[in-house]
Amino acid sequence: MDTTRSSGTATEVKSSRRVERLVTGQATSDGAGVKLVRVLTQPLQRRLDPFLMLDAFGTDNPGDYIGGFPDHPHRGFETVTYMLDGRMRHRDSAGHEGLLVPGSVQWMTAGRGVIHSEMPEQEEGRMEGFQLWLNLPAKDKMCAPWYRDITPEEIPEASAPGAMVRVIAGQALGVAGAMQRESTAPTYLDVHLEPGARFAQPLPEVHNAFVYVYRGTLAIDGTEVPRQRMAILANEAGRDGVVLQAGAEGARAILVAGQPLNEPIAQYGPFVMNTNEEIFKAVEDFRSGALA
Repeated sequence: MDTTRSSGTATEVKSSRRVERLVTGQATSDGAGVKLVRVLTQPLQRRLDPFLMLDAFGTDNPGDYIGGFPDHPHRGFETVTYMLDGRMRHRDSAGHEGLLVPGSVQWMTAGRGVIHSEMPEQEEGRMEGFQLWLNLPAKDKMCAPWYRDITPEEIPEASAPGAMVRVIAGQALGVAGAMQRESTAPTYLDVHLEPGARFAQPLPEVHNAFVYVYRGTLAIDGTEVPRQRMAILANEAGRDGVVLQAGAEGARAILVAGQPLNEPIAQYGPFVMNTNEEIFKAVEDFRSGALA
């Protein structure tokens, strides 16, 4: 049995999930030429429902990010941007504006439609982080756009021997995260492990889950997960969570899990709906200026 503690709260996982498969991301560019790695791609959307996409970006070369992401539309889902390094300015057609800084999170619900931009507020230095797309249930896809800047200080941290966890969403070690969502019940953790340390996180059997290692290496139920690899965790009866064990260099990884929606997914670029007809309407609304 694996047990970790934070402020007197024990977290137990009797049987860790295993690694179903390891995924290597695809190098690509988006926006105005921003270089990134697309880790969760469209063919994995059904398997990792309710998650639609994960991009990882990290570079010291300003030429890889300076173009940023000029105005572009979204409809039907949420974006969660987590910054490790760098500064990025958000502006959108709903009147929201915010500055992403190291350690902060931007949580945006596109809902019925929003046009936004994400532009760097630096001309040199490192830019690193992640953007996750989280689907909305059909009943909420046309909700009003919503936005929250979560400062580094607003993200709770939980600790255990050899481990520190930033709890962006869900809960860990008895600590509630900065965000909660009823329909998808997402867990989003940034896990920092010292060399050889272990961390156990309970997960409902039905939740789809993955781990992306961005520093060092991890082992999950005997499978090594190298740096810059995503481990899709198997869904099996009797497996009540996942245990992460750091390698000799220690490790940092994001652990993401959520309740699948089990609804049809229709995607065309920045629009994610349930039917092709809804996609046609989203494109028509954008072209006519009625999206936002």
